[in-house]
Amino acid sequence: MKGITLNVAAAAALLLVAGAAWAQDKKPVTPAEMNYQAGASPLANEPMYQASNPKAPPMTQAEFDTARQIYFERCAGCHGVLRKGATGKPLTPDITQGKGTAYLKVFIAYGSPAGMPNWLTSGEMDEKTVDLMARYVQHDPPVPPEFGMADMKKTWKVIVPPEARPKKKMNNYNIDNIFSTTLRDTGEVALIDGDTKQIINIVKTGYAVHISRLSASGRYLFVIGRDAKINMIDLWMEKPDNVAALRVGLEARSVDTSKYKGYEDKFAIAGSYWPPQYVIMKGDTLEPLKIVATRGMVVGTQEYHPEPRVASIVASHFKPEFVVNVKETGKTLMVDYSNIDALKTTEIGSAPFLHDGGWDSTKRYFMVAANNSNKIAVIDAKDGKLAAVTEVSKIPHPGRGANFVHPKFGPVWATGHLGDENISLIGTDPVKNKQYAFKEVAKIKGQGGGALFIKSHPKSQHLYSDTPLNPDPKIAQSVAVYDIKNLDKGFTVLPIAEWAGLKDDGAKRVVQPEYNKAGDEVWFAVWSAKNKESALVVVDDKTLKLKAVIKDPRLITPTGHFNVYNTQHDVY
Repeated sequence: MKGITLNVAAAAALLLVAGAAWAQDKKPVTPAEMNYQAGASPLANEPMYQASNPKAPPMTQAEFDTARQIYFERCAGCHGVLRKGATGKPLTPDITQGKGTAYLKVFIAYGSPAGMPNWLTSGEMDEKTVDLMARYVQHDPPVPPEFGMADMKKTWKVIVPPEARPKKKMNNYNIDNIFSTTLRDTGEVALIDGDTKQIINIVKTGYAVHISRLSASGRYLFVIGRDAKINMIDLWMEKPDNVAALRVGLEARSVDTSKYKGYEDKFAIAGSYWPPQYVIMKGDTLEPLKIVATRGMVVGTQEYHPEPRVASIVASHFKPEFVVNVKETGKTLMVDYSNIDALKTTEIGSAPFLHDGGWDSTKRYFMVAANNSNKIAVIDAKDGKLAAVTEVSKIPHPGRGANFVHPKFGPVWATGHLGDENISLIGTDPVKNKQYAFKEVAKIKGQGGGALFIKSHPKSQHLYSDTPLNPDPKIAQSVAVYDIKNLDKGFTVLPIAEWAGLKDDGAKRVVQPEYNKAGDEVWFAVWSAKNKESALVVVDDKTLKLKAVIKDPRLITPTGHFNVYNTQHDVY
């Protein structure tokens, strides 16, 4: 065999003979899943050591560094930083060297029904790159540096100390109706006045801000980038801006603050993908106080996992606890912050690959998606226990989910899915509707797979679902809307990207419905490439008609956006 110039039939035959069993327990992935899982990691640019492995095929240092960057840009999200396996199979040398370079080249080039993308035939890699990666995965995986207290302290900045900040609100903005919109590729958030639809400020942050969260008081906005940088923004300032910043690791997704009575605004917490840990900080300055590692045993198999990433974190309303969801081990940690010098943690096991989620309408039960397990774990924050594990459709991705009252099943929480068109409704009332509690009571059909966010509001009669990662542009550029009193009639499609009236041919993916405080407007980001025009579109929730389009050259790659009041009070 010369290079990897094989026809598809020969490649398929080689895969069948050489290693179909390697991934026989995995189901085929959709293009939407591939788009989601192949996101770049900030670790791509971190220096790492090349170990000498005499059994591995030779690589120069330059080749190794190039391959390492490609791995973290394309592969680490599925196979893990240390290649121990996450949603993808392990790729450690004890496995890959036995497969051999020829097999690996075909596997990388043509993919497999088990979930491996076809990197060559899709045009994402050329033959030289495929060969490079086949050799790279036979070498020992390089280990990124750790990030401890001394490292954090070096990045910690108090830009405006608490004593120098305003003693009262110094602006005329309706803070409750401000939106924090992620400008993904510029490392910024746009603060937008929800009343006037005008940009208040463009604030410098970390790269690709993942979420925005509010302090219990609603004064401080906390955002965290994928590069693990936290920015603390004071909304009382004449022009709201950064007052503190801290980097908590090398890659991260989650941040929140203490909400329990008596501890409001006292602490903040952030979790990292790398190193696998979380850190508790002072709520007014971001000074790091306590770092806790999450490495440990996987639920069920009880096997050690070296990089269980911290996914979502929320603050309990029932106790002085943070609810910390650890991805690969499938554990929810109830972290008691009443005495951080004698930290007490309740460990609740559910299912691996915990990701994002939200509270039910009572804010007692946290509904968290174990996405690649196709389950929703229900965590009882009052009693500190697992209330249920509910089977749903393929790769649930709820964002925070959506709460509403179903005509038959009573209070329900909903999630969309990356892997198929289903929207799952789960009963959340164990008192008046016990027979439906924490069961999937219904499935409704959406436009297709690739859904990231679903949303409703207590004052709305509508349920919105986006599908930005669907490969069909018409589906990715629109949203489905349901009448929650008559779900059986199906959905109405809103052509959000078309309404935006953008002048170029960008991707125009429509992402994350977000209500204003009043619950009578729904905002959408129309997300195109960095060099293309993007916009925000505002829809009248009562009429489902276009209300406003917000365009500005500074709105570059808008993705997530968060209303201050709804985020502060967990309204969704």
